[in-house]
Amino acid sequence: MDYQPHLDDMQRLLMDVLDAPTQLQALSTFADVDIELMQQVLEEAGKFVANEVAPLQRVGDETGARFEAGRVTMPPGFRAAYQSFWQAGWPALACAPEDGGQGLPAVIEAVLYEMLSAANHGWTMAPGLLHGAYECLKHHGSDELKTRYLKKIASGEWLATMCLTESHAGSDLGLVRTKAQPQADGSHRLNGGKIFISGGEHDLTDNIVHLVLARLPDAPPGPKGLSLFLAPKFLPDGSRNGVHCERIEEKMGLHGSPTCVLRFEDATGWLVGEPHRGLNAMFVMMNAARLHVGLQGIGLLEAAWQKASAYAQERRQMRAPGATQTSLIQDHPAIQRILGTQRAWIDGGRLLAYKTAIELDMLKHHPDAARRESAQRWCSLVTPVLKAAWTNQGFLGASACLQVFGGHGYVREWGIEQIVRDARVTMIYEGTNEIQAIDLLLRKVLPDGGAALGALFDELSAERRLPPELLQRFAQLRQSAARLAQAAPSRVDLPYWVADDFLQALALALLDWAGFRIASSLPHWQLPARALHSWILPEFALRLQIIEQQLAETETAAPAPAAA
Repeated sequence: MDYQPHLDDMQRLLMDVLDAPTQLQALSTFADVDIELMQQVLEEAGKFVANEVAPLQRVGDETGARFEAGRVTMPPGFRAAYQSFWQAGWPALACAPEDGGQGLPAVIEAVLYEMLSAANHGWTMAPGLLHGAYECLKHHGSDELKTRYLKKIASGEWLATMCLTESHAGSDLGLVRTKAQPQADGSHRLNGGKIFISGGEHDLTDNIVHLVLARLPDAPPGPKGLSLFLAPKFLPDGSRNGVHCERIEEKMGLHGSPTCVLRFEDATGWLVGEPHRGLNAMFVMMNAARLHVGLQGIGLLEAAWQKASAYAQERRQMRAPGATQTSLIQDHPAIQRILGTQRAWIDGGRLLAYKTAIELDMLKHHPDAARRESAQRWCSLVTPVLKAAWTNQGFLGASACLQVFGGHGYVREWGIEQIVRDARVTMIYEGTNEIQAIDLLLRKVLPDGGAALGALFDELSAERRLPPELLQRFAQLRQSAARLAQAAPSRVDLPYWVADDFLQALALALLDWAGFRIASSLPHWQLPARALHSWILPEFALRLQIIEQQLAETETAAPAPAAA
């Protein structure tokens, strides 16, 4: 029951609902990217994922990455598959041709990584940070660093890491203590420890490029004092750098991906970007990663759904309502509800994620400033929603799919329990889901009183005539944003209490919009549409009620205006 890419489903959303080829061909950069080329690339990608990566899912979990004397050995078959992956050009799909890339749209890369995550999350962790590292180095690296490393990263010949977290500094990067001492030759000596470094040591590639947050001697305290450095595993002269793997973590899931504890001991590194502005450079990498983590949630949920749907078509239990004999469990309403609900989340999330990837290309390549501003608004507001809401559903939905198997889902032979374990971490890394919610509400929505959010709703409403219920959801979110912006100055903790609820409410409104678009273009989308309206969207009112209750408490507690 290995995962199989359902390319027809993906292409219908991409081609029929979003009309991606027409949108992308309007950009001069992608004038030659027609529907036939997109289909050809995705079909070949699907074959590679199904034949080379999916079969390694179980061995990655059961054998796992092994640590011995500072070295990590990856599970059997992982290195051969990765070497085939980069040599076939898959990491370079969306990289610029001048850097050895193929110059294809970001949405093709997004579809590829959704398939990879669904097929084998542990294996996919290795190349998962490549594009973010490429963008970071391309925009902030010196010419010398780009000459030495950019093409190797673009091609995937060398893998990259993102070294942020320290044992005392998780989400609070302002507490980072790793030190960087300038040297006479322009390099720096890095000293400190980093934890939770995915792929910090492995045998997949001949070199690993570490991007490391550290402090220069004159750095001010807090996050504004951080600088970013590139420190490779092997230096240009071939000697081993002072980067040591002390151990790998024993984890709940993702056994095929080594999560490393690294020690930097007089490691040679070079500054990336400006001194004390490391977070500016690193966020280029993190923002690229967050869309991909949202795609991980979608892909993992798709993999779980495939297993549950296949099992439901084979397993007979009891009689379904109205049946005269033992029924397939897919005929029971409880199972239809589970499968329909997850299908709605998968397809709606796909549409939003694919649109986000298209908007990234609009932001980068469209000649019109107003269109670029619109793309920036979409990406800014929707990316944290995709990361938080769809990784949350990836885990909860995978657990619901396990339920379809009954007791068989809880034992290892069916593979569904591995997906549940692997999915859990997506809610934590690349910024916890709580941080995504805070970022959305406090940084993206409230500073302008909800104006950007309102502009996004206006654009969606102008595209086509939307159902009154969806327009009402947009109006309610506008009102909540405006009231929160007005109330926050008198109660600074208020937005933090309701940030999760606001993000989830926005996710449901966007899912409603996506469902409307899908149902309008794909009439066969009946069971997911029913699930969306019957069992998913009612949560919207609950989320707004929680926000309303907190607002009411704040407004009741506010002091009465002084008498004239």
